[in-house]
Amino acid sequence: MKKLLLTGFEPFLTHPINPTEDIVLRLDGAQIGEYEVKGVLLPVDFKKAPVAILDAVRELTPDAVLSLGLAAGRTQITPERIAINCRDGEADNSGKALIDSMIVDGGADGYFSTLPIRRFVEALNEKGFPASISNSAGTYLCNNVMYTVLHGLKEKQVDIPAGFVHVPASHELVIDEKKPMPSWSSRDLLEAVKIMIKTLSM
Repeated sequence: MKKLLLTGFEPFLTHPINPTEDIVLRLDGAQIGEYEVKGVLLPVDFKKAPVAILDAVRELTPDAVLSLGLAAGRTQITPERIAINCRDGEADNSGKALIDSMIVDGGADGYFSTLPIRRFVEALNEKGFPASISNSAGTYLCNNVMYTVLHGLKEKQVDIPAGFVHVPASHELVIDEKKPMPSWSSRDLLEAVKIMIKTLSM
């Protein structure tokens, strides 16, 4: 059976919950389609997160990498089209804030996802889950992780599907944060991720 590295993040900024943490923990060890899922939780840390995901790729030698992140405020599941060589934005969980910082000095300006993002969107829509392709993964940890993985795979000349998908807030997050924003049930978020993994098998 093939191995899928599935990553998510711990809570960050003002968010007391990160729904991707729950998804990764619940799907770790699951068999979905032709993949056995290996779940890895990443720190929201500009220094530690890239090391953690590259270590996981090296140790697990996965056949695909699907990274998840929270995009609070979005209404849909949004597979990301491209990661750019830039780190910027709010401070991470260690208190480190970066401005106009390159992820890899001298690296490519950007890398396109090698996941079947169009098929992800079509499969999710067919099952009644709103989804669309996003053309910006931002400049925070989500973009950082996506760029790091795609750059690392290219450097090692490893040709496997890899990329990033943002998910909306969960109902639990909205309740805990007491801030109005679009949200999905944890059950629907979990099912949507399962659909994308099954789509990888097709």
